[in-house]
Amino acid sequence: MKATKKQTDGYAHEPPTVQQLTTMLSVHKVRPSQQRLMILEYLLTHHNHPSVDMIYNELLIKVPTLSRATVYNTLNLFLKAGLVRVLDIVENEARYDILTDFHGHFKCNTCGEIFNFRVIDEALVSEELKGFGIDDKNVYFKGTCPKCLKK
Repeated sequence: MKATKKQTDGYAHEPPTVQQLTTMLSVHKVRPSQQRLMILEYLLTHHNHPSVDMIYNELLIKVPTLSRATVYNTLNLFLKAGLVRVLDIVENEARYDILTDFHGHFKCNTCGEIFNFRVIDEALVSEELKGFGIDDKNVYFKGTCPKCLKK
């Protein structure tokens, strides 16, 4: 797979229905609420590895009563339920990824975009780590994307 910001792994590109969102939350044992449905819809339709502030600022236009704390708490709930992963690729800012399968991320130091790329999980096994209990694996690259290199 080419490094891409766009979703190419079968997730909906069109906004999912309320029923689909509700089912997704229920499967992960998360009680649906209007705010949770909106945040999940945002994550499924915007594959930009958003921060709390990015989601909050976008949804505030539709829901003026939404609080930053609600977005933060919802993302933490989604994280515990396995609906999202947190990325630490941007300094001092947690970013969230709706794709929970194992893959890598490339951050362009020029434009700031974060791109997904496939990684073969088995290739990251090391004999030196035999006997260790690994809780999380991340593959991060930073550099300049092709679009910025052309500038």
